[in-house]
Amino acid sequence: MTTKEILSDLLQKQIVIIDGAMGTMIQRYKLQEADYRGERFKDWPSDLKGNNDLLSITQPQIIKAIHREYLDAGADIIETNTFSAQVISMADYDMQSISYEMNVESAKVAKQAVAEYMSDNPDAGPKFVAGAIGPMNKTLSLSPDVNNPGFRAVTFDEVADAYFDQIKGLVEGGADILLVETIFDTLNAKAALYAIQRYFDAFDTELPIMISGTITDASGRTLSGQTLEAFYISVSHANPVSIGLNCALGGAQMRPYVEELAQIASCYVSCYPNAGLPNAMGEYDETPDDTAAIIAGFAKNGWINIVGGCCGTTPDHIAAIAKAVKELKPRSLPALEMAI
Repeated sequence: MTTKEILSDLLQKQIVIIDGAMGTMIQRYKLQEADYRGERFKDWPSDLKGNNDLLSITQPQIIKAIHREYLDAGADIIETNTFSAQVISMADYDMQSISYEMNVESAKVAKQAVAEYMSDNPDAGPKFVAGAIGPMNKTLSLSPDVNNPGFRAVTFDEVADAYFDQIKGLVEGGADILLVETIFDTLNAKAALYAIQRYFDAFDTELPIMISGTITDASGRTLSGQTLEAFYISVSHANPVSIGLNCALGGAQMRPYVEELAQIASCYVSCYPNAGLPNAMGEYDETPDDTAAIIAGFAKNGWINIVGGCCGTTPDHIAAIAKAVKELKPRSLPALEMAI
């Protein structure tokens, strides 16, 4: 069976669990500049603290330990530590030349965590590594210059090329799934999806695609102005295994959008919210039980197939979510009417 067939089979049987926040867990280690640099980059000319994707190279044992915590908590899918690992975002650290390697090594570290987990838990069901393809610090739909709304800091081809490089690294490192996530600019996401198809064609291969957008506020729109339905229609051509929502909102705020998506999506639906909304200090206070109760409500209503957490969530949140939905049925795919 192909990875897509194995994943689809699992999705028909149960609600599948994706992991929680990587950045939240990295913060617990209280790493300093020297930790990010390691021996290899000790003389790098720019500051590297905060470049979490680099840790897959300089502190792989930490990243693997975080993956293992999420697997132990019940995650079926773990995401690679590659949220910003493409040349456009890595320009902030003058690390464009390292971005490809970050993706390869991040995927390898995640695969190692899965292999070790399966060795310790041989009766566990299938576990997958999703290559995380996050947003960029430059967008195709919005001008960075308020005085020149037509200006763009980057072109479609530049974005697509950057994502192609990232995708190549993720696949060569062993990713099972490609996850385009935290989408606030659909045009950037379409460049990523174009790059994925370009990679599939160039290397005569195919991996399951997951897509996850971000509704940024109570307007019910993405940052670039699309409604949820418009976003769904814009990306559904990629024939993804799932389309869902993550980040920006907690589960309580995300509820109406998950309900809407469940009604219009012909594919599986994913949902991994933040641990509530941030407090005045920018931290997340929602407890694992609170997050799990909200997501269990979604499941009881038949809205979801893949669930997990984003900012502020931890292995405790994922364990609580996994327990809360364990006996609940996944959303059934709708029977679509044939166009005449």
